[in-house]
Amino acid sequence: MTTSGSALTRPDGSPVRVLVVDDEQMLTDLLSMALRMEGWEVRTAASGFEALDVVAEFHPDALVLDIMMPDLDGMSVLQRLRQSQNLVPVLFLTAKDAVSDRVAGLTAGGDDYVTKPFSLEEVVARVRALMRRSGTALAADPEPILRVGDLSLNEDSHEVIRGEDEIELTATEFELLRFLMRNPRRVVSKSQILDRVWNYDFGGKSSVVELYISYLRKKIDAGREQPLIHTVRGVGYMIKAPQ
Repeated sequence: MTTSGSALTRPDGSPVRVLVVDDEQMLTDLLSMALRMEGWEVRTAASGFEALDVVAEFHPDALVLDIMMPDLDGMSVLQRLRQSQNLVPVLFLTAKDAVSDRVAGLTAGGDDYVTKPFSLEEVVARVRALMRRSGTALAADPEPILRVGDLSLNEDSHEVIRGEDEIELTATEFELLRFLMRNPRRVVSKSQILDRVWNYDFGGKSSVVELYISYLRKKIDAGREQPLIHTVRGVGYMIKAPQ
C-alpha cells in the first residue's frame, strides 16, 4: 500500500496560491517548480514593489519572501502588508549568517525562515506547515503521513517508523526519504534528488547522493528480507513496496 501526503486546498477546494519573491530568477524558477509539484498555483515577483502589486491581484495563501532585494526589501514588504491588515503567512529567505535578519523578520510579523542555501524540500515542507497552522488551507487528510509498504513518515512530527521500529534519521536523511516517498514507484535521478534535497547550488556533486542512499539503506532496509529502496542502474533510485 502506498499513499501520498495530505493535499492542501483552499476552503472552496481550489489549489492553494503561493507567491515567491526573489531577484534571483534561477532560484524563483526552482522554487516555483517544487511548489507546483504539490499541485499549487504559483506566481513570482522579482522585486518588493512588484510583490505588493501581485499580492493585491493574486491574493496568495502564503508568501516566500527574500529579505535582501534591490528596491524594497522583504522587511518593508512585510511591514506594508501588515499595515494593510494582510495577515498572509510569510516564510523569509535569509543569508546563512544573518542572525539579526532572522530575529528582525520574526519580530516584525514573519512566520518562519530558511537560510540560504537550502533544500527545496525544506521550503515546501515549511510552506505547507505555515498554511496548515494559519488555517488558510485545508488538508484532505488531517495527518500528513506518507506510507510505502510498512514504512511511514510523518511530515509534521518527523517520525519515521518501519513495522514496529522507530527509525532515527538526520535532517538530510529525512528530506531524502521524504522525496523518495513522495514519488513511490517512480525512478528519480541523482540530479533530481540534488535539486530537491540539497541546496539549489549543489555544483553537480552526485556522489553525495550515493552516500546518503547508502545511509538510508542501512537504517531502512538493513536486516530485512524485502528492501524498499532500489537502484535502477544508469537511471537513479526508486522506493516501492514489495509485491
